[in-house]
Amino acid sequence: MNLVQHFFWRAGFGPTAATLLSSGKWKAESHFDTYWKQSQQPLRPITVPQPSLDTLPTMIAGNNNGQAAAQKEQREKLQQQSREAIKQLNLRWLDEMVNSEAQLREKVALFWHGHFACRNLNSLYQQQLLHVIRKGALGNFATLLANVSKSAAMLAFLNNQQNRKLQPNENFAREVMELFTLGRGHYTEQDVKEAARAFTGWGFNPNGEFVFRKNQHDVGSKTIFGMSGNFNGDDVLAMLLKQPQTARFIAAKLYRFLVNEEVKEEHVSWLSKRFYESGYEMKQLLRDIFTANWFYNIANQGKIVKSPVVLWVGIRRMLPMQLENPDIQLLLQRALGQILLYPPSVAGWPGGTNWIDSSSLLLRMRLPQLVALAEPFELSTPADDDMQMGKMQNTLGKKAINRFKLKGDIEWEPLIEALHKYKKSEMVQQLCEHLLQSPHQLSSIIEAQVAPGLPVNSFIKQTTLLAMATPAYQLC
Repeated sequence: MNLVQHFFWRAGFGPTAATLLSSGKWKAESHFDTYWKQSQQPLRPITVPQPSLDTLPTMIAGNNNGQAAAQKEQREKLQQQSREAIKQLNLRWLDEMVNSEAQLREKVALFWHGHFACRNLNSLYQQQLLHVIRKGALGNFATLLANVSKSAAMLAFLNNQQNRKLQPNENFAREVMELFTLGRGHYTEQDVKEAARAFTGWGFNPNGEFVFRKNQHDVGSKTIFGMSGNFNGDDVLAMLLKQPQTARFIAAKLYRFLVNEEVKEEHVSWLSKRFYESGYEMKQLLRDIFTANWFYNIANQGKIVKSPVVLWVGIRRMLPMQLENPDIQLLLQRALGQILLYPPSVAGWPGGTNWIDSSSLLLRMRLPQLVALAEPFELSTPADDDMQMGKMQNTLGKKAINRFKLKGDIEWEPLIEALHKYKKSEMVQQLCEHLLQSPHQLSSIIEAQVAPGLPVNSFIKQTTLLAMATPAYQLC
């Protein structure tokens, strides 16, 4: 069961109760093929109601195109409407991660969401960028890079709307090299300066459509990576993709996301070479990872700290639930340190052990019980000038104290039905094998904590909650 669980957590957001009923010999290739096929289903765009397209783009910070500002009251109203739309976009994507059969697509989309980290208070532009990432998550990296680079959200976030001839802005060119393709140390400051000139004129219109403003483009000769010519932005992206270092950078980052924080250089070298030779096809890279023997080594099992989103989505997949107030999940994301569509910086989330400190670990371990018991509890969350998540009651310095309930109805029936084929004495071991990567060490400890004499259904519920409350459940 550990190999199956390992695959489900890395290629998606964890197993469901239904996988307890699965049987048969483990075959990595067949499981990958199944996940790949399910993720090739037509993509349903996630859309939410938007403020007026005629006025929103000029109201939101980041699109300074010289048009006259509206009255302060109207501007604040539109900004609030845009923030509300982003919150709903967040929750809709969260639900998609929980419920979609396209687990591989949504998991890899989450990776790209952190790789192409972007904060933008324009909800239309955020919605467009999310669609680009989800649509291109499993496709060709070169295509995805171009589409993200030409999105209004990213161009605004990295200030390329202000990148004009004679007044080049280097922010976009620098981050494309450092964070999206080569990584730090694989380009020079002169490369950045010259590439910034090549990206002059790249912008967008109020509807979020890419626009090349020819009169703002620097047509002079530029020297980038030792080559000279009248290069434009597309030429720069092509140059970046020609460098094997780009394939290595992406392969190593995806390895840390899917395999292990500690990178094995021989594995990454093999992956990146095949990724580069494939023309940057994600199918090649993902298949190589998920069908490699070393991926399933014990050294790679239970070695990744679940991000807050992965943890919460995994809980919801195992324990389907109807929350009384779904918006509470926004506050939960804030408290745990990962708000979808709202990365802390252009570098995304640091990940790894950075997800956990003493206070967040306690909350993470209590989550399933908080839903099941619906007990009120308090959280202190960092305040933020850009996006208040709508649950603030009072602010103490830079912290807000929030009191709420994670009240919801858990659908226990699938899990209970799946376990009823086992004897009561076998249920703890089965649950631990299904939920934890180190079941043999913990099953006896958990069993000792279960109240004696419980009816079978109550026994299953309590055992499940105890297993999910272990530090081991924080790992996958």
